[in-house]
Amino acid sequence: MEILEHTFTSLCGVLKRRYGRGSGDAQAILRQVHRAGNTRFRDAPQFRRYADVALRFEKELSLTLPEEVDRRCEGETTKLLFRLGDGNQIESVLVPMARYTTICVSSQVGCRMGCAFCQTAKMGFVRQLTTGEMVAQIFWAKHVARVPIRNVVFMGMGEPLDNFANLAKTLAVITDQRGLDIAPRHITVSTVGLASGIRQLAALGLPLLNLAVSLNAPNDTLRNHLMPVNRHTPLAHLQALLKSYPLHHRNAHLISYVLIPGVNDLRRHADELAHFVAPLRAKVNLIPFNPSPQTPYRAPETEELERFRERLVTKGVFVRRRTPKGQAILAACGQLGARIPLKPPQAPP
Repeated sequence: MEILEHTFTSLCGVLKRRYGRGSGDAQAILRQVHRAGNTRFRDAPQFRRYADVALRFEKELSLTLPEEVDRRCEGETTKLLFRLGDGNQIESVLVPMARYTTICVSSQVGCRMGCAFCQTAKMGFVRQLTTGEMVAQIFWAKHVARVPIRNVVFMGMGEPLDNFANLAKTLAVITDQRGLDIAPRHITVSTVGLASGIRQLAALGLPLLNLAVSLNAPNDTLRNHLMPVNRHTPLAHLQALLKSYPLHHRNAHLISYVLIPGVNDLRRHADELAHFVAPLRAKVNLIPFNPSPQTPYRAPETEELERFRERLVTKGVFVRRRTPKGQAILAACGQLGARIPLKPPQAPP
């Protein structure tokens, strides 16, 4: 049984059914795993008089971590390449802040969304990550790399809401106060705008959870070209979904806009973007495009970014200009998967 897939409540149920044990044991197990970082349950005070029980738990409860294949650093930003149990590979990114570190977690091997500017899309979709594989990325950073993780962003490889069942379980595990105990306000889920996923996320009852929407184009014609998901959820529908989303009064929607020179950076694009966010409580994250191998686009100049930002500001839009971190090691937004072998072509049926 994979311990990283369990909350306190689900573990209590398992221990009761399998071993006839109670909630105290579940609490001791999770404390040992998430605080001490191991499964030596015999070291836990709860089991000092029950060595036989502890040894049985150690034998039957597994803690599976990915294998670190490669590590690349640019300044203090670190990109980790992991090999999973089936040989597939994923990447996670550690981004240090002033007093804490943010981890960018992958949710899929590859991605099926097909965004034109994203390196991960070139891999195609391989498979979903399990809850244990998502939690393991955070566990690895905390207990193997010994990094003080506070923020978790599901912005790595894959579309989190396309793996909703496992994402929901992952959120339950990492927010469990008896486990990793990461507050929902320190967690961000990024999406290209999957309508069903946004509705399901709203139904989880986590109003402090941050929702980031990768918009990247302010009209349907351009977004259809850059992001195929828009053909199923056009901008008017997406805007309506965000208007009805149950935001906490402290929160605002995060609208990510990757600026690509000559593609989505015209004056009218800024005006259209301002019109889209006008009825929303939203903040725009303006992100310079990060080139990857064989990309048809270039990175914007500082002047191009600033011109677009200033136009948004004149329209009353709250804008934050993001500074790329890890661009040189292909760890920035849209670059993950660049060094992972592409999915081999499928033989015709």
